[in-house]
Amino acid sequence: MNGPAVHDAALPLRGDGGRVDWGRVRADFPLLMRQVHGKPLVYLDNANTSQKPLPVIAAQDEFYRRYNANVSRAVHALGTEATDAYEAARAKLAGFLNVRADELVLCSGTTFAINLVAYSWALPRLKEGDTILVSRMEHHANIVPWQLVAQRTGARIRVAELLPDGSLDLEGLYRAMTGEVKLLAVAHVSNVLGTVNPVREICREARRRGIVTVVDGSQAAPHMRLDVAAIGCDFYAITGHKMCGPTGTGALWARREHLEAMPPFIGGGEMIKEVSFEGTVFNDPPHKFEAGTPNIAGFVGLGAAVDYLQRLGMDNVAAREAGLLAHATEALQAVPGLRILGTAPGKAAVISFLVEGAHAHDMATLLDLEGVAVRSGQHCAHPLLQYFGVAATLRASLAFYNTHEEIDRFVEALLKVRRLLC
Repeated sequence: MNGPAVHDAALPLRGDGGRVDWGRVRADFPLLMRQVHGKPLVYLDNANTSQKPLPVIAAQDEFYRRYNANVSRAVHALGTEATDAYEAARAKLAGFLNVRADELVLCSGTTFAINLVAYSWALPRLKEGDTILVSRMEHHANIVPWQLVAQRTGARIRVAELLPDGSLDLEGLYRAMTGEVKLLAVAHVSNVLGTVNPVREICREARRRGIVTVVDGSQAAPHMRLDVAAIGCDFYAITGHKMCGPTGTGALWARREHLEAMPPFIGGGEMIKEVSFEGTVFNDPPHKFEAGTPNIAGFVGLGAAVDYLQRLGMDNVAAREAGLLAHATEALQAVPGLRILGTAPGKAAVISFLVEGAHAHDMATLLDLEGVAVRSGQHCAHPLLQYFGVAATLRASLAFYNTHEEIDRFVEALLKVRRLLC
């Protein structure tokens, strides 16, 4: 057989009536079966990175075993198969986002994608007196690139603030969309608070004012059905490793007119049509922005991850995680002195919290000894935690393969750790 195989047997199975059998789904994730410190693992750090199902692992393994070659450079069979698989991943991801494949730049993830916009779109266009509007809840990847651009252009950063429940102050945001604002950077879903921003409405208001919009979709892509075309933004960035794909994968979607007008971010092979010492003719977008050998095996794996999620159904994923979030939120009320940051309606399955009298890092270390993996720290969102007046939080982030039983074990371990520390 030529080219990659399709691993249907390992894809999610449905029970009677077309409902997802979540127990069978969980069995597709081998890492979840391991023990940590002699105890069954409870993995609740999914906002950091998701675990990988068997079809993703198998797709990468098969690439290296059967058709490993570079893309877009060879006419031999292996090169053709590798190129076909790589471009198939682009097409699958475009379908997942509901965008055109020739508007989708494959890259290492959201950080690279936003830097591409910063240096290729913003840097040549912004000038002194212009303003970049950034929300308070942004990940550093959607703050620092704009600060670097502002330092080099004379533009300034303006912050869109929050309401006490962790939702975006939309009235304040729209008032801040004044004439000097040229670019708005906003997260679709907060990695700390779980707040789901109404990006379609926000982008519509920005578009009316001639403001270009950059949406960080890292925490949205793994958890909900996406229709980037309907959102109406100018740029949308995602990261593959948070949506059951390999690390070092992701994409930037951009309107075709932007891609046509933007200069290349980095130079090298593949992103050119012709090179001479007198000058270079660049390739057409999106290849113009894909210099060098990409993470081919990673994108083959990402294509398998997209197949997996599509087969599972993103509406099913969202409903499953909403149920897990409700259970966890209720169960955590049993922990004395616990405070949850971010209670916006309709939030994603992320819970950042504090326990009075205990430091987040100490609690995370002791929870690890109980087999529970949670995140502690500032979660690459220092300005957000400064807003709430805290130095660090614990963060439990859920995925569809987690279980209600795991949540109960997590809360039981949290109560035990609290007794030790408080």
